[in-house]
Amino acid sequence: MTDHDVLIVGSGAAGLTAALVLAERLKVLVLAKGALDAGSTAWAQGGIAAVLDQGDTFEDHIRDTMVAGGGLNRRETVEFVVEHAPEAIGRLAALGVPFNEEAGALHLTREGGHSHRRIVHVDDATGFAVQEALLKAAHAHPNITLRPHSVAIDLVTDRHRADGGDDGAAGRRVWGVYALDATTGRVECHVARSTILATGGAGRTYLFSTAPRGATGDGIAMAWRAGARVSNMEFMQFHPTCLYNLEVKNLLITEAVRGEGGHLLLPTTGERFMPRFDVRAELAPRDIVARAIDHEIKRLGLDYVHLDISHKDPEFVRAHFPNIHERLLALGIDMTRQPIPVVPAQHYTCGGVLVDLAGRTDLPGLYAVGECSESGLHGANRLASNSLLECFVFGDASARDILALWDDFPPPPPIRPWDESRVGSSDEEVVIKQNWTELRRFMWNYVGIVRTNKRLERAAHRITLLKNEVHEYYSHFRVTADLIELRNLLQTADLIVKSARARRESRGLHFNQDYPATHPAARDTILVP
Repeated sequence: MTDHDVLIVGSGAAGLTAALVLAERLKVLVLAKGALDAGSTAWAQGGIAAVLDQGDTFEDHIRDTMVAGGGLNRRETVEFVVEHAPEAIGRLAALGVPFNEEAGALHLTREGGHSHRRIVHVDDATGFAVQEALLKAAHAHPNITLRPHSVAIDLVTDRHRADGGDDGAAGRRVWGVYALDATTGRVECHVARSTILATGGAGRTYLFSTAPRGATGDGIAMAWRAGARVSNMEFMQFHPTCLYNLEVKNLLITEAVRGEGGHLLLPTTGERFMPRFDVRAELAPRDIVARAIDHEIKRLGLDYVHLDISHKDPEFVRAHFPNIHERLLALGIDMTRQPIPVVPAQHYTCGGVLVDLAGRTDLPGLYAVGECSESGLHGANRLASNSLLECFVFGDASARDILALWDDFPPPPPIRPWDESRVGSSDEEVVIKQNWTELRRFMWNYVGIVRTNKRLERAAHRITLLKNEVHEYYSHFRVTADLIELRNLLQTADLIVKSARARRESRGLHFNQDYPATHPAARDTILVP
């Protein structure tokens, strides 16, 4: 049993931001499911939104965020994040993140849904540069312990106390996690006074996703099982432009390609079709662009559409998108001379564990930050480049809240060790692979960009069948990383479908053909365990 002051599950932007603030006074343990840099942060191409340009205002950024979010955002959260954005950029620059500059000032690009240039970036690989800087600082800090290949299974709560706990609070307070050490196969109990979930999203619930393989909804599923509410899980953002290539499943073509003048074209006729769908054309918010592409693909029976920036100067394209240019060249596509075949793909989980402005969940001792949380920032659709920003602002806020309340947090009680005395080793790994494949395919077909009541009902039936199968399997065999992920994916898929069936309107990322209208009043979908 390992004992630290604070436990953080997840080593991306949100988790490491919190760790660096907490480590000023406390001993922090950071668990990563795979390699320390394998999460979504390192994959983020675009950048970080902040009001830094002359003529831009906080009010403009707040309005753009609320418009993209379909009016479902919580205004106090949007104000809080937008107003703390410039200082978050300052902290990152101080850590050595080499943001692009032009004439001595930060170079700002523009993305869909933004009324001004306000995206600070490091070429087209901002997340990678940020992850590198945060990890370097965390490695150098004596109060931070980094543990890769630790797969969190479940939260440790009062239910797991060796003394039986207090009946009135059974299951309430969180004391850490049980986690599988993937290198030894042993389950360890990590105990702490306070726990932060920074586990990322649930993109791998879908067949096509830009998310890394580890985005299996772990934090959301664990918090739900422990008794925390989740909110707005129906709002899954689909990035409009993922490379269509049967070998390379998740090469994202950043929004900034459209921001810098790229056009979406029909491969059959070369027609630029976005002006038919929205006056902002290619610069419309992601939900509108993704639905337009989906509509054209289905209408014409296409496999993909074209994204073309070859009308721009080749030097300009290479300078702005060096990494994408290089990766496409390796696949035989020269974006300076020809169009890129693209399809929409799941990209971001807008819902998650319900939190307040300090990242606190319903459960004492448990915080959630970043993509696994639902803070009210994104509403019904995330505005481009607000996601990394949320990680920095809420990672900082949760850490400062823990430091402020530290003396009120009780020390952990004795906790029961993990018990696997009644299970054996699995002889049927094929069950996991089959169920994982089946889940991702029917979620893509039935709970994708466009939904219907019938499709959602079919998905719900299949989830019930698979959950029963996996529960039986989980009860009889030792846990493996794949089994833990499949269990969490099914729980998350169940929450997505329940939320989608509860929303009898179309708003933002949730489009149901049976309820095409939008209600006058915007209401959150809150699920209670």
